[in-house]
Amino acid sequence: MSGPAPGAAALVVGDLVAGYVAEVDILRGVGLEVREREIVTVLGPNGAGKSTLMKTIAGLVPVRSGSIRLFGADLVGVPAHRMVSRGLAYVPQTGNVFARLSIQENLEIGAAARGTRDGFDDDLERMYQLFPRLAERRRQPAGTLSGGERQMVAVARALMSRPRLLMLDEPSAGLSPLLVGVVFAKVREVRDLGLTILVVEQNARAALAISDRGYVLAEGRDRIEGEAAALLANPEVGALYLGSRQALG
Repeated sequence: MSGPAPGAAALVVGDLVAGYVAEVDILRGVGLEVREREIVTVLGPNGAGKSTLMKTIAGLVPVRSGSIRLFGADLVGVPAHRMVSRGLAYVPQTGNVFARLSIQENLEIGAAARGTRDGFDDDLERMYQLFPRLAERRRQPAGTLSGGERQMVAVARALMSRPRLLMLDEPSAGLSPLLVGVVFAKVREVRDLGLTILVVEQNARAALAISDRGYVLAEGRDRIEGEAAALLANPEVGALYLGSRQALG
C-alpha cells in the first residue's frame, strides 16, 4: 500500500483497563501503538471490546488503570469535550450526523469545535473537493442521505476540526459492498493528506486492504498484531472471522 511513510508514535495505549460498570472490566490490559500517518485497524469478534477501546481513548469511558498518550500528552482523565483541542476527532458508529441539519451546517459545527473560524472557507472547499457528492448536496438535510453519504458527512465534519488523529468506529456498518469500497477509498485519501487514522471494523478484508498494521482483540485483550498483509494471510485471523483455518486473503 502506498502513502506517506509512517513517522514517530502518535498514539500509545498501554495496559489499558476500562469498563462501563464498576468492577466489570471490558478492556483487560489492551496495548497498541499508532504511528504518524498510519492507518491501523482494530479487529475482533463481537464483544471483544473494540468500540469500548475507541470510547475510552475518546474520554467517554473511564480508565481504571493503564495509559493513553497522544503525541506525548497524557489523555487519561481528559474530558471528551476537550479532545478536539488535543488533536483527536472521533466518529462513532451511530448518531454521527445531525440529521435535520444540512450537510454544510454539519460541517460548520465541526469547524466550531476548534474554537475559531480562521481558514474556514478554505477547509470547507477542501472537504468538498475530497467529497464531491457532498458539494452537490450541500443544502440537503444529512438525514436524507444514503448510508455511505452520511459516513462521508461524519468524516468531513470531524476533519473540519483539524485533527491530527482521526478515529473511526465501524465506518462500513450497514453499507452495501459497493459503498464499503467507496468509504474505505476515502479513508485512504484522508490518510494520504497526512493524517493518522485508527479504525475499528468488522469487515476485516476491506479494512486491512487499506491499512498499514492491525490488532485483533479477543475478550478485552490484544491477541494478535502485525502488518496488515500478514494478518490477511494469518489462518488464526481467518478462523476468527470465517470459522475455519483459512486465511482472509
